[in-house]
Amino acid sequence: MNKKKIYSTWFLVPAAVIFCVFFLIPLITSLFYSLTVWDFNSFRFVGLENFKMFFTEQSLSGSMKNTLVYAFSTSGSKVIIAFFLAVFLTSNIKSKNFLRSIVFFPNIVSTMAIGITFAALMHPTKGLFNTVLNMIGLKGADWLGNADIALYSVIFTDVWKGVGVATVIYIAGIQSIDKTYYEAASIDGASGWQQLRNVTMPLVRPAMNSVIILSLIGGLRSFDLIWSMTGGGPGFATDVVASVVYKQYAAGYYGLSTAGNIIMFILIAVIAYPLQKFLLSREVN
Repeated sequence: MNKKKIYSTWFLVPAAVIFCVFFLIPLITSLFYSLTVWDFNSFRFVGLENFKMFFTEQSLSGSMKNTLVYAFSTSGSKVIIAFFLAVFLTSNIKSKNFLRSIVFFPNIVSTMAIGITFAALMHPTKGLFNTVLNMIGLKGADWLGNADIALYSVIFTDVWKGVGVATVIYIAGIQSIDKTYYEAASIDGASGWQQLRNVTMPLVRPAMNSVIILSLIGGLRSFDLIWSMTGGGPGFATDVVASVVYKQYAAGYYGLSTAGNIIMFILIAVIAYPLQKFLLSREVN
């Protein structure tokens, strides 16, 4: 019996080695270097000074707020919009496969390409958005140059790009629901809205939970779209933790950028793990 246990334990060794080499060791190393001022030749231990600076320097601490606003706004929008798109695309409509392809299309395009394209579309004088608004008698906006709306312009672009994946996940969840539930609800006289609320929404919750977790984590660690559209500007209006980490590393502040990575890791873990536990507890068994 003991030999069988030892034999089966050996199957865990490859996974344990990969976990240690590619996750545990880099994490411990990053945690150490986040407590130092270092370059590629030497390091000096400074304790929690890097973390203190990250939370007290306005240009750095503002990125925390922007990260949370960005993550929850994009995640919430994708969860709601994708659900109703999925309901529409699983109904009895013609050309629904073609429409599904259109919805999913943005996901096969490079994020950087989308960022550059939308930056051009949102140009204050030459962009298509303002040109159309001017044609119908409305005044355009400086979508990416106005500090008050720049972050929300990037959020809009992120939702446009990412809603397709969320819709596909929802479609898979809706199509897996047994049709007999809808037949029973129809016999009981339930309207379309009542079937949606009392049958579809509870039974599609596993798919919804996946969309929430994936989109929220993606929003918390987002970088490429923001960088390609605004570079964190104007000023620090669209800086998120990931873009600050990149800027500090490029400027040679390696200890500070490493501390930012640790903060981002902790932020994602603190938000995602309890949220996942809560969502799983609410799933219909």
